[in-house]
Amino acid sequence: MAAKVVIQGACGRMGKALIRCVLEEKVQGLELHGAVDVPGVPGIGTDAGVMAGCKAAGISVVSDLAEVGPDADVIIEFSAPSATAANASRIAEWGTAWVIGTTGLNEAEIAVVETAAEKTAVVLSGNMSLGINLLCHLVEIGARSLKGKGYDIEVLESHHNLKKDSPSGTALMLGQAAADGYGWNLKDVQVDGRTGLPGERPEKEIGFHAIRGGDIVGDHTVMMAGVGELLELSHRATSRDVFAIGALQAAVWVAEKEPRLYTMKDAMKQVLGL
Repeated sequence: MAAKVVIQGACGRMGKALIRCVLEEKVQGLELHGAVDVPGVPGIGTDAGVMAGCKAAGISVVSDLAEVGPDADVIIEFSAPSATAANASRIAEWGTAWVIGTTGLNEAEIAVVETAAEKTAVVLSGNMSLGINLLCHLVEIGARSLKGKGYDIEVLESHHNLKKDSPSGTALMLGQAAADGYGWNLKDVQVDGRTGLPGERPEKEIGFHAIRGGDIVGDHTVMMAGVGELLELSHRATSRDVFAIGALQAAVWVAEKEPRLYTMKDAMKQVLGL
């Protein structure tokens, strides 16, 4: 039987992509049960499929998650950090599995999600695509191999001009993978851009640099710069469908899992062969 999925943040770019991919059956094992966004957003009250630019779904976009969340098998959320945190306690109470693609969560908001994961299964990830999660694996392997050999790590990311958080959640995932490979605590070595006279680059540092412009879906590069050579590991997204399909795959996977906080690496172990 197909899992009943609710899309929270339905009227946003990712929400529309998710709805379309469910209705077009890009991932098997899911049926659209509900679509939700905040009051006043264009699209509230309209058919979710039509709003997303595809066939009619027979489901209207509503403004209260409580109308559809309790009876769903899984909720996929791409929304604002404050909204994600606000939804945590009631999703935990319902016991509905939860896939979170919201980025920019602060420590307090992450703590709220972690608390919810004590009562229901949650997948939290800054990027849901197969390619990025494979890239994170490769970055960690590369950093572990180059540890102690004098290679500096920098993370470069580019996104559209409407993106609100920086560095991107994906950039932080990649930086974390590099830090794991080097055996560092990312918070201790993270530097977001440079200006003025910061001085010589210390040995223990991972730099992050953000570009915002146009309609760039998402470009990420991890540079490992040594003396005499430069290694670059990159990923370029050309369609939001890769993120939507990954999130839907995670939804199928987590719908029947025990309460816990999972990552996309957990969800994609079989696909990635990790």
